[in-house]
Amino acid sequence: MRAGARIMVIEDDATVRTVVADHLRAAGCEIAQYADGASALAAVRARIPDLMILDRMLPVLDGDEVCRQVRAFSDVPIIMLTALDSVDDRIAGLEDGADDYLSKPFSLRELQLRVNAQLRRATAATAPLEFTAGRFRVDPAHRRVWVGGREVALTAREYELFLYLVRNAERVVSREEILREVWQWAFGDESTVTVHVRRLREKIETDPRFPCFLTTEWGAGYRLTVAEGVRC
Repeated sequence: MRAGARIMVIEDDATVRTVVADHLRAAGCEIAQYADGASALAAVRARIPDLMILDRMLPVLDGDEVCRQVRAFSDVPIIMLTALDSVDDRIAGLEDGADDYLSKPFSLRELQLRVNAQLRRATAATAPLEFTAGRFRVDPAHRRVWVGGREVALTAREYELFLYLVRNAERVVSREEILREVWQWAFGDESTVTVHVRRLREKIETDPRFPCFLTTEWGAGYRLTVAEGVRC
């Protein structure tokens, strides 16, 4: 099991959901639990996990529809759980975009092995590639950043903050969201974010006193602009 893998468990049966979540958490995974398809889909849109374990029969929005909608914007591995065990049912789940299909009742050991297999495949298929966003160039494999062709030296936390901002470019992200997603804190002193944003500006802005790329949206958070044509 890959330590720290972020896994969503979407299951309306509270007992099954808790047992699966506890088992994978004990194996070192970060677990988010959802009891219906609509809330799970909203969570995936906000932050794509490393893997989804998706019950097929869900309230509000069923697993088939969740799977179809997720596949419109992400290749996240999906293991579908279901009490329906016919060949046609398995084929239908796979056609909707599931990567694997496990019938209830199932062994937790078998589920863990299937999770391991999907995570290995996803890791092999998504080796970090260098990318460009406006004037910024990022090499995730070596944790290097260039601004306007000039490499800048970032601390580990500054790099993680910048990577999160550039992957959410043009969107306002709150200090609370940054604490949760970058620091992995459920709560904490938001001034920590303020300090790191100030330090990051000193490295990526022409004049940190008057930032034009990493701007403050008063009362809301921060926005990183990467669109071409921004002038400072």
